[in-house]
Amino acid sequence: METRTVRETTVTLPGLDEEDLDEVASLDGDRLMEFIYNGAQLRELSLSGTTLMSGRISGLATERAYLDKVTWNSVELTGCDLSNLRMSDSKLSRVVFRDCKLLGALLEEVTLDSVLFERCRLDYATLSRVRAAGPVIFASCSLREATFSRADMTGAAVDGCDLHLTEFDGGVYRDLDLRGNDLAGVRGVTSLRKAKIDRSQLQDFAQAVAADLEIAVAEDQA
Repeated sequence: METRTVRETTVTLPGLDEEDLDEVASLDGDRLMEFIYNGAQLRELSLSGTTLMSGRISGLATERAYLDKVTWNSVELTGCDLSNLRMSDSKLSRVVFRDCKLLGALLEEVTLDSVLFERCRLDYATLSRVRAAGPVIFASCSLREATFSRADMTGAAVDGCDLHLTEFDGGVYRDLDLRGNDLAGVRGVTSLRKAKIDRSQLQDFAQAVAADLEIAVAEDQA
């Protein structure tokens, strides 16, 4: 089984056998298994109660996407533009987002279990009441001005990501691994109780705390 590891966090990737996958023209339906969905350009994608299992979605671009009560298991998304995605009350297991745009996306009450975001753009995204039920990794992603609101990111890992003005607004972040990132621009750091950083990040972290608390740093007097 192929995996991706960042320090102590290991995500199990989808086990897809190309020979078993059949190309489909749509993601509609109650249940779709062993599929390939390529290069669709849609004005709107709307799925409710849909289960996707063992599939690959490549090059999908949509102006609006509404996903409610969906279940994805062993699904890989590559090079997709899902900006302004709205996903709610859903569960993703062994799912990979690779080189995808999720600008301004809203994920609300979504459960993540063995999910990898790699080289994705999640600028201005909001992850509200999102729960890491298993390992989650954000690797080389842009999370500029993204917001984690009352999320549970226990045991997740963030590695080599752009966290400029990323905000943590309440939630649970025990063992969230933030090593390998510039933390100077993070907001809401007082929510990050029991998260992991390394010694070299302490100065950046202190700068973020000072910004959160609106502490004025006076110039040294001659």
